[in-house]
Amino acid sequence: MNQISNAIATRDNGPAAMVEQYRADLELVMPSHLQARVGAWIRNTQGLLRRDPKLMEAAQNDVGQFIAVLMDAGRLGLEPGTEQYYLIPRWNKKKRCTEVTGVRGYQGEIELMYRAGAVSSVIVEAVYTNDQFQFRPGRDERPLHDIDWDAEDRGELRLVYAYAVMKDGATSKVVVLNKGHIAKARAKSDSANGKYPERSPWNTDEEAMWLKTGAHRLTKWVPTSAEYMREQLRSKAVVDGELRPEPLPVTIPAPAPGTVDDDYDEDPIEGELVED
Repeated sequence: MNQISNAIATRDNGPAAMVEQYRADLELVMPSHLQARVGAWIRNTQGLLRRDPKLMEAAQNDVGQFIAVLMDAGRLGLEPGTEQYYLIPRWNKKKRCTEVTGVRGYQGEIELMYRAGAVSSVIVEAVYTNDQFQFRPGRDERPLHDIDWDAEDRGELRLVYAYAVMKDGATSKVVVLNKGHIAKARAKSDSANGKYPERSPWNTDEEAMWLKTGAHRLTKWVPTSAEYMREQLRSKAVVDGELRPEPLPVTIPAPAPGTVDDDYDEDPIEGELVED
């Protein structure tokens, strides 16, 4: 009888059960489009744990850290365990065990820009050594990127660029990053340089992380959903020409230090390379 009781207690205190217990808190920080399907979001997260023993072990080692990562994904309105938001076991030297960290993917970065409602399209592309790329800041509005789609090998990753077309047709600042910029971003990633680098998207999907870095830098110049929501609240202060008390601004808490593997944030550069 004691064994059964202990098993139930262990199950109820495990990461999967804790996700359900925090349903109300997760729903509170989620944007409206996720609140309607919070149940599916939670079930998908629980399924990730069941399918990945290493992730389950890392979540069990520090359930609080795991929940903090999920709260970060939830407040951003992103799906954990996808290319929007990776969940990765990371070695914690102080605790001497693995814990779960979150890594935003390039699809997540792009999703946040689209959701803000200020852009009509977001372009994030990788340039390989056999591609033709041209961009002259101050003269070209957008990069010219030619790809030989019949080529069996486009060569090695060389650049990544990102820009957005705004709803009014204007082009945002164009961000272009080279290998040096990508190397600096990767060097600051705990997941890429930890005890389990084979689990890091930097090693499992390098191109995706180049794209993510470019998209992340572009967010400096393009509104994100958090900014947009605050602006929407301000606009609602005036209804039918009547000035009403402005509601308190929405405060979306930042993740705790070390919760997410997204520390790199250097100033973006405009493209400087011109090829004929």
